[in-house]
Amino acid sequence: MTGRVALPVVHRAMVASLATNIRQGGTSAQCWKYDLSQDRSLGGSVRIGQSQGSFLTHRSTNLLRPAAAISVEQDDVNTYLPKGDMWSVHKFGGTCMGTPQRIQSVADIVLSDSSERKLVIVSAMSKVTDMMYNLVHKAQSRDDSYMIALEEVFEKHMAAAKDLLDGEDLASFLSQLHSDVSSLRAMLSAIYIAGHATESFSDFVVGHGELWSAQMLSYAIKKSGAPCSWMDTREVLVVKPSGPNQVDPDYLESEKRLQKWFSRQPAEIIVATGFIASTAENIPTTLKRDGSDFSAAIIGSLVRARQVTIWTDVDGVFSADPRKVSEAVILSTLSYQEAWEMSYFGANVLHPRTIIPVMKDNIPIVIRNMFNISAPGTMICRQPANDNGDLDACVKSFATIDNLALVNVEGEHSICFAVPEKEVAAVSAALHVRFREALAAGRLSKVEVINGCSILAVVGLRMASTPGVSAMLFDALAKANINVRAIAQGCSEYNITVVLKQEDCVRALRAAHSRFFLSKTTLAVGIIGPGLIGGTLLNQLKDQAAVLKENMNIDLRVIGITGSSTMLLSDTGIDLTQWKELLRKEAEPADLANFVRHMSDNHVFPNKVLVDCTADTSVASHYYDWLKKGIHVITPNKKANSGPLDRYLKLRTLQRASYTHYFYEATVGAGLPIISTLRGLLETGDKILRIEGIFSGTLSYIFNNFEGTRTFSNVVAEAKEAGYTEPDPRDDLSGTDVARKVIILARESGLTLELSDIPVKSLVPEALASCSSADEFMQKLPSFDEDWAKQRSEAEAAGEVLRYVGVVDAVNQKGQVELRRYKRDHPFAQLSGSDNIIAFTTSRYKEQPLIVRGPGAGAEVTAGGVFCDMLRLASSLGAPS
Repeated sequence: MTGRVALPVVHRAMVASLATNIRQGGTSAQCWKYDLSQDRSLGGSVRIGQSQGSFLTHRSTNLLRPAAAISVEQDDVNTYLPKGDMWSVHKFGGTCMGTPQRIQSVADIVLSDSSERKLVIVSAMSKVTDMMYNLVHKAQSRDDSYMIALEEVFEKHMAAAKDLLDGEDLASFLSQLHSDVSSLRAMLSAIYIAGHATESFSDFVVGHGELWSAQMLSYAIKKSGAPCSWMDTREVLVVKPSGPNQVDPDYLESEKRLQKWFSRQPAEIIVATGFIASTAENIPTTLKRDGSDFSAAIIGSLVRARQVTIWTDVDGVFSADPRKVSEAVILSTLSYQEAWEMSYFGANVLHPRTIIPVMKDNIPIVIRNMFNISAPGTMICRQPANDNGDLDACVKSFATIDNLALVNVEGEHSICFAVPEKEVAAVSAALHVRFREALAAGRLSKVEVINGCSILAVVGLRMASTPGVSAMLFDALAKANINVRAIAQGCSEYNITVVLKQEDCVRALRAAHSRFFLSKTTLAVGIIGPGLIGGTLLNQLKDQAAVLKENMNIDLRVIGITGSSTMLLSDTGIDLTQWKELLRKEAEPADLANFVRHMSDNHVFPNKVLVDCTADTSVASHYYDWLKKGIHVITPNKKANSGPLDRYLKLRTLQRASYTHYFYEATVGAGLPIISTLRGLLETGDKILRIEGIFSGTLSYIFNNFEGTRTFSNVVAEAKEAGYTEPDPRDDLSGTDVARKVIILARESGLTLELSDIPVKSLVPEALASCSSADEFMQKLPSFDEDWAKQRSEAEAAGEVLRYVGVVDAVNQKGQVELRRYKRDHPFAQLSGSDNIIAFTTSRYKEQPLIVRGPGAGAEVTAGGVFCDMLRLASSLGAPS
């Protein structure tokens, strides 16, 4: 049988061999020749000379077609092309075929497939397609370096073959490679002289990358002893143009040609070229964008394969672009429609046309990672089974399109639509021309263009039959402070599409993805003040984070810790098992503005919270600005709520007017539910008459232990030693801290009081207020023990005890802090240790006050109160309560 045929072509004074790409096989041969007489861009007529003893001439409107002089029909064997589940189709892209080692890995994967028959579709080696297009570009630009570039292509494939093959296989491939490159050199020379290349020329040149990779893989498979043939799919796949840069397969003709090809070479393993095909007139062409995937789908359909596997360098299809959402997950299954919708909205899945051939025959496509074979990948099929039937399972993925403009046409009837920003000027002009009369007459009020927009698409097959999906989406966007400009949902309900500001797009994507795909709530946490309370909170988070994630679907990520001198930042979460060591070794100088900017600019997590564990007034002064940025605030710091009244009211107004939350339960009762109890009473319509309580765990401990013959100074020293007091006990004994708690409760009850309106009876002897240090104060305090002993004796004589209390008198619109005496059977007299107790007297609880009692001091309970606020925030953002 005749082998490869070279057809020299004469173009005026130039002799160039443009015959190339002839398949060399055991039983057939085919040549491609170019008729320059029909290419007016090159000009002139052509005589096609003699080859292999044959004189061939050809004049037609076809530019590039297979020579019909070589026929094998008389040798065809009518071997039946089997179809069905015995076939599995594999497609390997350029990355998978990028090196000799990877080509060998591809061969191993193919050989490990136990299917009876295998069809393997391959792309050109990595970067080769670009190199081939570059050859054409350089030649038609008359850039002399095209010859050097062609040599680079040759060297790349020769080196790969020498690493991969040996013996006769290597010699055979290199001979073919030399022949192909020689033909390409002649063709590129012709293009160089003409200064132009038709699309057919370009497609013909570019297709060589697939030819070479298919041949190398077939030889690699043959080395193992497995029978294997390689297929030039231009002999089989027939397509017809259907639009700009798009072709449609001719399934009937392609099936006939595949049957004919298979009758000549009925191998169990066939390696076929991806990307390239022919027109009905036998002109070489390509399948355009994502052509190799399309090739695999078409061939899979032609043989009615059991499955088409697309091998790539990722573990499967992600729920969102992992470059934008680091928490994106691999989807186990997708329906054809879902994959289609995702592709339409820009997700890197498959081109929509790739899905059509397999969808009509119900053939699953599996996306797998060649570099992680243990990963099962993503199966795209008719309608995957619903694993758990919950609401979240209805949404499969998210995709975005940027650089859009929203066009609003408003009038009696209004409509809006999104177009690419680069086209909006032409669209606007066309609309103004088309509706000039309607605009002039007032039937249309305006044509408005809003630039800087993006589309966020939410995709899921079961959204059509599941109530609540839209509500969940818009709730997530609202809680992330995202404003939606337009909404659309098709009648199929496979997607919900929203238009929003481009600057909000990534944050919106992460908020929506977090709501449906991660935990019910993912919170990015910034801790300010990793001291006693902050450090204890970090340890509590470390111990409980995994439990919360597993049992409550709450994911708390600490992405920043800052003290007064150093801070530690992370985009995705600090390892809390070693936060102290990291803060010591990897921290940078503290800068509160940069710390907040790190939180605000973080696009990994849509919900962010700053936890202020300091007692710093300057830190508290920033709460309003943080809330305005959409950052939630949680704090045990009393300074903001007990500071100037207008600042407190401003904070509360902002909180009520937005989805940004401000929680401060621990400002009054550490871990006790004081604020929440008060709010519960008010929100259910109860009326506060009086709030009275022992609000200081320190002073509770002191007076609970100031009994018998013990001196006051001794009890204070004991409390200081046990860590109950501030470093300077005067801070506790002054009553200011209690006054701050009283003013907070007063304001929460609706009283408009300033801190200065609260009279406070200080327990610090006036003579000791000016002591220069805590040590000096403690040294001089015993001199007042006699006075304290006298007060205690008088109380005991009356059957009473001393207690330091704060009072909110809501009826008379006032508050006070003082030392009082209570009968021994009073609840305030029953305390022990550092317990707090608060009594709410209300319209409902008038005869017997509502009592809240428990530990009110200590790092553990205070941190626990802050932690509880974090969970309350998570619940507000959608976590299970």
